[in-house]
Amino acid sequence: MEWVRSLNLGLEYIERHLNESIVCNDIAQHTYYSNFHFQRTFSLLTGMTVSEYIRNRRLSLAAQDLLQNGIKVLDVALQYGYDSPESFSKAFQRFHGVLPSQVKKHGTELKSFNRLTLKIVLEGGIVMDYKIVNKDSFKVALKTRRFNSESSGKEIPKFWSEYFSDGLHSKVCGMMGICMPQELGSIEFEYGIGCEEKYVTQIPEGFKTIEIKPCTWAVFKCVGAMPDAIQNLWKRIYSEWLPQSNYELISGYDIEFYTEGDTNSKDYISEIWIPVKEK
Repeated sequence: MEWVRSLNLGLEYIERHLNESIVCNDIAQHTYYSNFHFQRTFSLLTGMTVSEYIRNRRLSLAAQDLLQNGIKVLDVALQYGYDSPESFSKAFQRFHGVLPSQVKKHGTELKSFNRLTLKIVLEGGIVMDYKIVNKDSFKVALKTRRFNSESSGKEIPKFWSEYFSDGLHSKVCGMMGICMPQELGSIEFEYGIGCEEKYVTQIPEGFKTIEIKPCTWAVFKCVGAMPDAIQNLWKRIYSEWLPQSNYELISGYDIEFYTEGDTNSKDYISEIWIPVKEK
């Protein structure tokens, strides 16, 4: 269960540095994951982003500090990385429902947000269809854009909508959605929409061609309406398959493969490809 241990190392790092500036690249280095994969895994398993988790932990601890005698709001605000009492008060009120100045009033209700510890609980009975495929190099034609790991969950679907509304699918069919390997030290990653180059008559302006090197892929079959079906499958891959399989993730391209058909149908077929190697 090295996979689970690595993620818990990231949580321990966060806990030790809650009173300091925390950069996701630094957390990822303590997990032996890339920044992108750490943030993706974290959000899939917990339902929140890394920054949301850090903010909730800080505001929970801030309330405990404010209950102590002689503690000033300004001191607590600075301790947890806020530039001013005003910005701290706004964040505190959004989380707790009261202002920091009201904490010590009798009967004030506060929220507690405890630290996470990730565990894998075995739940059987649900089939996950996958195959291991060794694939030669191939080229893809893509329209790409850069995204921040924190906001990509909302921004990438907008990118897809724009791709189709602009008619780009008539020039390069939107058969694949591909996450590029994240550059070391970057908080952003590149994501592309397109298909294999061999299906394109002429590469349109604004598209790029990328060669994906020979690789071993774990290919997962997904059945169900978009986007819920594929989002649920991503979560199952990270929470069920990876911790127990004889394979581990490697740095590379993550691919979502879409077939023709009604994406709203409960029978719609798609696939997720992740680059892996044997443990």
